[in-house]
Amino acid sequence: MSRRISLIALDGLPEVEPGADLAALIADAAAAQEVALRTGDALVVAQKIVSKAENRYVRLGEVEASPRALELAPQAAKDPRLVELILRESTEVLRCRPGALIVRHRLGYVHANAGIDQSNIRSDDTDPRVLLLPADPDRSARELRERIAARCGAEIAVIINDSAGRAWRHGVTGFALGTAGFTTVENRIGEPDLFGRPLQITEVAVADELAAAASYLMGQAAEGRPVVLVRGARLQPSAAGSGALIRPLDQDLFR
Repeated sequence: MSRRISLIALDGLPEVEPGADLAALIADAAAAQEVALRTGDALVVAQKIVSKAENRYVRLGEVEASPRALELAPQAAKDPRLVELILRESTEVLRCRPGALIVRHRLGYVHANAGIDQSNIRSDDTDPRVLLLPADPDRSARELRERIAARCGAEIAVIINDSAGRAWRHGVTGFALGTAGFTTVENRIGEPDLFGRPLQITEVAVADELAAAASYLMGQAAEGRPVVLVRGARLQPSAAGSGALIRPLDQDLFR
């Protein structure tokens, strides 16, 4: 485990448009700050710019609300067309209150409004559009990792992060949506504590901890810092993605 980790927000990325080469934009931003990407580094990349590059926009004017969306919209105080998109991106509605639909996303994690957002995107009030999460965040992370390696010659880890609230605490925090190149959950069970007693249940959500730290640097409003370089984390290499972070339904005590 590292004793020192550095986090560097990469400034100067332009507004990301559909089809943008994120690897090139990130490499150019790092070079402008005289930061050379190294093997062993990790990049935490905001979900929003990944979704923008992948053109995950939907115009609400092109959406027809289903009967279920029309039923839930008044309870959620949301546009029925937006509720329809939330339902399409989800497998289950867990809770509903004004301002939020808490759902199980089709990729397995629990998220308010299926992660669909209108903040920090250009939109016309007469024909509003929203931005969905990446279709496959792990694939997005793998592809970005491969393009960075080809461009910079560095074998890095990649985390695509988003922010969410938690049922038992106020405020949002960052978490990992997609990952590539490292072990996302480190099992410490059986290791001794300070007094030699073996740990019984401790598993560390490494990806989420780094995602949260980077999210603090990124900010939530107009900061414009969607990429953070993490150096010194000493991550364990792995070809697995983010699936280990999702608790199986039969172990979920908060449903």
